Amino acid sequence: MQIIDATTPEQFQQLLAEHPRVLVDFHKDQCPGCRMLEMSLHRVANSAAGQGTTLLRVQLEVLGEAFFRELGLRQTPTLSLFRDGDERTRLAVQSPQQIEAAIALHL
Repeated sequence: MQIIDATTPEQFQQLLAEHPRVLVDFHKDQCPGCRMLEMSLHRVANSAAGQGTTLLRVQLEVLGEAFFRELGLRQTPTLSLFRDGDERTRLAVQSPQQIEAAIALHL
């Protein structure tokens, strides 16, 4: 799994267009749930289920609250799965097994 940090809204859109299978991690720096989810995401990144999928990390403090509100995000962490630039589903905090199952189902 390739891991990329988006630093601008334009880069976020460009990366969604460039990568056909994207797992987006919307997170905040000082969020305990986000830090716990990061461990699960690293396990998924190194698993067979994560191969061929790009993990796009989007930090609230970098892209701003207005960007998060435009996407309808209400909490962090939030995971979102995109296929060919289209959002397929959003997930609440998940275990590695649940993330892998969602990737298999939606991507």
